[in-house]
Formats: sequence, structure tokens, C-alpha cells
Amino acid sequence: MFELSKRSINRLHNVHPDLVMVVRRAIEITQADFTVLEGLRSPDRQAALFRLGSTKTMNSRHLTGHAVDLAALVNNEVSWQPHDYMPIAIAMKTAASELKAPVQWGGDWKTFKDYAHWQLPWREYPAHEIEPVIKSAHR
Repeated sequence: MFELSKRSINRLHNVHPDLVMVVRRAIEITQADFTVLEGLRSPDRQAALFRLGSTKTMNSRHLTGHAVDLAALVNNEVSWQPHDYMPIAIAMKTAASELKAPVQWGGDWKTFKDYAHWQLPWREYPAHEIEPVIKSAHR
């Protein structure tokens, strides 16, 4: 069993509570360890990542706290190998289903696969929406 580090917990600060609940449940059920790389992102950071080509948009869900980047940990080191993200994807999708919280995974995108990226959908979670949508006994 894995648990979120203090650093990962801190990186979830100001992330939408529904997405935080999914991440917290996923770490409990995952078959592979992961760390939270980033949650809420400033416009300056987004612009820097855009210039580097690390993101393809200036309209990221990170800017409103509706996205997180989760990195696979293999032997306590970050892995960028796509196959290392599959157990995390299973855990995140299972957690989202259990909590009835829709999530979108960058690994499912047709172009620019972003295996670390998880976000709440725009339709169900407009950018101005910051209140929890999940109706769960876990609250």
C-alpha cells in the first residue's frame, strides 16, 4: 500500500476538492506508487511551459485548480515510461468511478499524449466552479 508524501499533499493545495478526493482514493488502491508533480499553476508558469513545448495550451485546467500531474515512481525515481502509468490510470479511473467524479486522462488523448495529466472535464466543472460536485459519504 502506498501513501501520498507531504510534498504531494502540499501540491494538492488549491486543487478542486473533487479531484483531490480522487487522487487520495487512487493512492489507496493503486498497484504502482506515484507522486503529485503539480496542481494549481500560475499563468507565468503556464507561459514558461508553453514556451518550452511542455504544454500545448495557455488555457490549461491547471490554471483553475482543475488538473493535476501525477508521476509514476519506480524504485522511488520518477519514470516517464508510458507503461508505468497504466496501473495509475486504472487506480484513478476506479477511484473516479467509485466517487462518481468524471475525470479525463492525458494518456487517452489522441495527440500529445500526456500520461501524467489528469483533469476534471470542462462541462461538469466550469472554470469558475470551485465547489465540490461529488456527493459522497467520504466528506
